[in-house]
Amino acid sequence: MRTDLEMAAAEPGAAAESAYDALVARNDRIHRLAHLGAIAGWDQAALMPPAGNEARAAALAELAGLLHRMATEPALGLEIERAGREPLDAVQRANLREMRHAWLRETALPASLVERQRLAASRCEHAWRSQRPANDWAGFLENFRPLLALAREEAERLADRTGLARYDALMDRYEPGMTSAEVDRVFGELRQWLPGLIREVVARQAARDADDPPVDPVGPFAIDRQRALCEQLMGRLGFDFEAGRLDVSTHPFCGGVPEDVRLTTRFSADDFLGALMGTVHETGHARYEQNLPRAWLGQPIGQARSMAIHESQSLAFEMQLGGHPGFAALLAPLLSEAFGAQPAFEPERLHRRLTRVQRGLIRVDADEVTYPAHVILRYEIERALIEGEVQAEDIPALWDAKMQELLGLDTRGNYRDGPLQDVHWPEGLFGYFPCYTLGAMYAAQWFAAIRRTLPDLDARIARGDLAPVFDWLCEHVWSQGSRWTTEELTRRASGEPLNPAHLRAHLQQRYLG
Repeated sequence: MRTDLEMAAAEPGAAAESAYDALVARNDRIHRLAHLGAIAGWDQAALMPPAGNEARAAALAELAGLLHRMATEPALGLEIERAGREPLDAVQRANLREMRHAWLRETALPASLVERQRLAASRCEHAWRSQRPANDWAGFLENFRPLLALAREEAERLADRTGLARYDALMDRYEPGMTSAEVDRVFGELRQWLPGLIREVVARQAARDADDPPVDPVGPFAIDRQRALCEQLMGRLGFDFEAGRLDVSTHPFCGGVPEDVRLTTRFSADDFLGALMGTVHETGHARYEQNLPRAWLGQPIGQARSMAIHESQSLAFEMQLGGHPGFAALLAPLLSEAFGAQPAFEPERLHRRLTRVQRGLIRVDADEVTYPAHVILRYEIERALIEGEVQAEDIPALWDAKMQELLGLDTRGNYRDGPLQDVHWPEGLFGYFPCYTLGAMYAAQWFAAIRRTLPDLDARIARGDLAPVFDWLCEHVWSQGSRWTTEELTRRASGEPLNPAHLRAHLQQRYLG
């Protein structure tokens, strides 16, 4: 049977279509089908009744298989080769570069593996939702073992095709061009000074609190008011509600497509800050998606550059802005309006709470000083898992040891707040975790660059003027899509490659300066 591309080329009297144009048309089709998959995946996490999971998992697996077959059709490889010989401009060549990279990865994986992975991930994630609150590690292992086996198979196939190490081959899915050797270098640097910084900051804040005890907000905080507050703050941060919405899920995320961005958060009547700052984090992701170049929509070049760059946007919002005194001043009246005035909502006290550093068990609740320790822990475990150095059964003991080493916390027997707390492993997202702390490094580097351009940036933020930040990010990151490699994008935006010294300088200035 001839492919669509071959039939089009053989049609009598048909105008000769360039190979590049044929590739563009095919990517447009893939984008539209992926759009449906993204919304179905959001619905599965946010609204779908529990009894629908098996059918939804099968449907999404079928769609994943279809998309994989479309992306790996043999004729596409020929078209990519032909397009490389055509007279393309710089933007088209960048798009072709991304197509070639995707082709190389996709053709390394058989459709049967892709479908089995999607089905296994859906089952594991769905079961995890009830296993986590039940602290059921043994039950989780039943679904996780086969998912891990499939991830290892994927890593081996990709490594054979790309020449990368197995873990690097999975990380390349999220962070093209990054290697575990580079992650080891920057994380190794971080390991040298982070524990000492944590101790010093915790001691300084404890001394301050002894002289001037903190005032905690008094709840409960009605969920409907929390949701309205989250949406109000999203509007202040520039989110376009004509092209997206906020919902609830077990684990907060941002999904969908640039034309229809879906955010989720999770609420607790006892704590409004978890939902609020989680929403701020996801709004950073969402604004990146909503401001990707529409002229390139549907093409690889129109997609976000990498997940570390994506995380740099969410952390630019949640940490860089969220920990700024000007953000607390902006937020304070909104809190008083939503929940009634109280001493904890005074800007100075609120800022102290937003920048409080505490060693804790939960990554998504961690402050920006202790957060990298959570990421290092997960990276070291999952890399060993994929490389076959440890097994799924070894995770709890490794977790306990590393949590004690990095943060001095005892997690023995607490699987709910230990290895079951994140959705990444239940969904088979191995290779993602390094992106969080790489993203924090990029975010600090972006703000260092903005301050060089705008020396009065902090004064403007203090006045509630966040536009300079958004304008800079839009010009240098959002509007660029995948026009450049990550390294080139970073150089063009900030004048240098990734430099972890900016994160250290930021944390020292904010917490010890």
